[in-house]
Formats: sequence, structure tokens, C-alpha cells
Amino acid sequence: MRWGVSWRSRGRPEAPPIACSERVGSALRLLAVDEHARSQGVRPGHGVAEARAICPLLDVVPSDLAADQRFLDAVADWADRYTPLVGMDRPDGLFLDISGCAHLFGGERALLDDCLTRLFHLGVDARAAIAGTPGLAWALARHDSGHVVSDMGADDCGDIIPSLPVAALRLPPADVAALTRVGLSRIGDLIGAPRKPLARRFGPLLLVRLDQMTGIEEEPVSPRRPVAALTAERRLTEPVVSREAIEALTGQLADSLRPSLERRGAGARELELQLFRVDGAVVRIRVGAARPLRDPARLRGLFAERLAAVHDEIEAGFGFETVRLCVLVFEPLDAAQADFSGSAEADETLAALADRLTARLGADRVLMPQHHASHVPERASSLAPFVEGGTSGPGPAITHAAARPVRLFRHPEPVTAVAEVPEGPPVTFRWRRSHHRVTRAEGPERIAAEWWIDGEDAPARDYYRVEDDSGRRFWLFREGLYERDVATPRWFMHGLFG
Repeated sequence: MRWGVSWRSRGRPEAPPIACSERVGSALRLLAVDEHARSQGVRPGHGVAEARAICPLLDVVPSDLAADQRFLDAVADWADRYTPLVGMDRPDGLFLDISGCAHLFGGERALLDDCLTRLFHLGVDARAAIAGTPGLAWALARHDSGHVVSDMGADDCGDIIPSLPVAALRLPPADVAALTRVGLSRIGDLIGAPRKPLARRFGPLLLVRLDQMTGIEEEPVSPRRPVAALTAERRLTEPVVSREAIEALTGQLADSLRPSLERRGAGARELELQLFRVDGAVVRIRVGAARPLRDPARLRGLFAERLAAVHDEIEAGFGFETVRLCVLVFEPLDAAQADFSGSAEADETLAALADRLTARLGADRVLMPQHHASHVPERASSLAPFVEGGTSGPGPAITHAAARPVRLFRHPEPVTAVAEVPEGPPVTFRWRRSHHRVTRAEGPERIAAEWWIDGEDAPARDYYRVEDDSGRRFWLFREGLYERDVATPRWFMHGLFG
């Protein structure tokens, strides 16, 4: 990219051939070469000294495999415009399952031409092909680029696989070399050969790859991202830049998704807005809802809040040419009878507020308490994102006959206490450098370790509700029992009553 992304459309500048090198053992070898270097006989795998002997002007730069993978991930994001089923073929390829998508681009040939043309103008030297199996598409892309197998006649399809080299079977280099040494250089040499001797001599992978190429054995494409349950998309003749235009398009896409959600009797819980920039970059904006939604105005409002929060971080560049709204997670949503005010969601004011705050501030900033079935006070509740617990509400809780303090400390704080009898309540205690004299006390309430949890061997606790001579009320516990535990029991402050 040292010449800019549009160097291919403008022509290659006057510069020496370029190659990337990597260290293999103790030697530097070429990992990749450009067309200029290849035309002069330089090939990947050559040593740097050998390559410079062939091409003295060769510019050798060290490879950056991590940067290459980041670039491939960016190209995969860009390829989402053609299909949501984009799989990785590392280190240098992608699989696109375009089943049911080609008609949106005018057919398979038009899709292939559009893909290669766009990549060309982005400065990417790409090879591609379309076939009925991933194995055949992989082989054609690397050894006979530009083919669309469905456009070929029956004779062409019957001749193309046998004419491909055995390297097109995605075999390890050692297997390819072994096949070539015995004169099996083309796939046609393998198709009619006995299968058992081939498997015995060259391993079962050879037959697996052959069957995957011909379609005898299925080879699914594993998408790199979860496939959205529902999707609505708008391709624009003029790119949009402003936040207002994006919000308006989001509302239109949400409105087009509503009939599909109604047919399913469902509402969206998690959505993603995908903005495809003219230069190939993709911006993804995700929002969640505490309760299932399908009202376009509510959905647009959530994205408006999120866009307002991240607008300064979004680089629109020359604009977004494609806008897509995906429903990632949906849940059942039953129809509700409207009240006299005409609103069927009068009881969802809190959920709507939490959704807006979550969209603006982030899910980790809007929390709600969740109950847990535990006797240990610090385990009996926790804070979870509202969008995760808003539908089901607080979880199951254990009902305690004794009162619990209004304020519970996250970690019990040690205190120094004195009791009249070993197992009795404290009569005085010192906490946070202050001395307190107890006038009233209730307890004990014994809470033992939860024996059903593996490794749980904490000592039992005796909790007391005490009030000092100033009227302040505290929740203290003594950890350990005199008659059971070897160590001396200790006192802790765990909460304050209002």
C-alpha cells in the first residue's frame, strides 16, 4: 500500500520490483513477490541472495504476518456486502457462500465482475472464481481465475477438473511432490485410478479432497461471524455521510423488518447496523433491548442514541454506499391489549429508559440487581446489565425471616469486638477508628458454608443486629465457632441499617 489504494487504476509507478521475506530456520526466503518481480523469474521460496542474483534491483522488505491477517480480516468485512456467509481461508483467501444472493447483483457473472472490479480499484490483486463446491472454487481461483462454472457448457465442466494440477487439491506440499514424482501431475490422472492403492500410498486426505472438489463429499463454509436471523439492506446511488440520513435509513429498514417479526410473533433483542463505506471499510453499530421490540420508532430511537454517542468516532470518509440492519437475536413477543390511552406499552417506561441509557452509555453502565439462590449475603445478589436481565426480572431469591441491612458492604470489614460470653453478642466494638457501645442486640442468625459447592470449607458465621448508644444500627458477624474451630473467631462489619 506504499503507492496508495488506487495505484492499480492509475498504473504502477516507476519503482523496482518488490518482494516480502521471512526467516525460515537460519535463512531469509521470499514469502511473496509482485508481478514485476515474477516476470523476471523471482518466485516465492527463493532465498534472498538467489533472488537478488536473478533481479539485482529487487526491493526486499520484511513480512508482517500480523498485518497481513488484519488486512485479510478487513477484506472479509468488506465482502459482507455480497453475502453474510464469509469464511476464512487463511493465510490469503476467503470463501463466500453466495447461495441465494447472486440475483441481487444481476447473476453470478455480474457478482464476480463487481467483486474483482471493486478490489482492483482498492489496490488489491485478487483472483476469484465461482463453482458449486468450495474445493473447485478454491482450485479455479488459484489456477484458472475468472471462471463461473454455471456459465460453462457440459463439455467445459467435464474437462476443467481433470486438467487442473494436483496442487489444486489443497494437499500439503510434500504430498504434491510425492504425486508429481510418480507421474501423477494432473487431477485427471487420479480420477480413474484405483482408490484403495491411492489411499494406502498417499493417505486418506487425497481422496477426501478429491471428493470435496467433485461434490461427492459435502464441505460447508463456516462463517466468521454469526449469521443474522433477519436482514434488511439498502444500496444507495449516492453515499450518505450525515448522522440524520443514517438515522432516517435505519428507521426505514426497521419498518421493513416489522412484517417479518410479526409473522414470527417475535421482537428484536439485539440488532446491528452495518455501514459499508465507499473505500471498503465497514462500521458496525450494535444495540440491545431489555425487552423484545419491533416498533420502528423505538428501534430508530435506540440507534439514534447510539449514533449520538459514537458519532465522533465514526469516520464517514466519502460516505456510506450500503446500509444494512440485522436482527441478531429475537424472542417471542405476544400482542398486548392497549389501554384507554391507546398505548400497549404503558408499563414499559422503565425498560424504554434503560434501553436509551444503554444505547448512549453502554451495556456495562446500566445495571440492575439480580437475586441468586444463596444463603451467603455477598452471593445472594449481583449487578448485571439491564439488557440481559430486563425480560426475566430478578432471579430466584431465598426469603429470610430476619431483616437485611439497607447497605451491604461488598467486602466485610474487620472490627474489634468484646462480648460478655464467648458465644454472645458484642457489648462494645471498634470500627473505622470509632468506639461503639452496644445498647440492644438481636441474634445470632447462623449462616453456614454451602456444603454442596465443591471446595467450600469456610467457617460458619453468627450474625447480630446491634444498636449503639447513639441509635445507629449495624449488622456484624462472628466468623468461626469456639467449640469447633481451632483458630480464634473474628468479628466483621457487613452492613448498615437505615
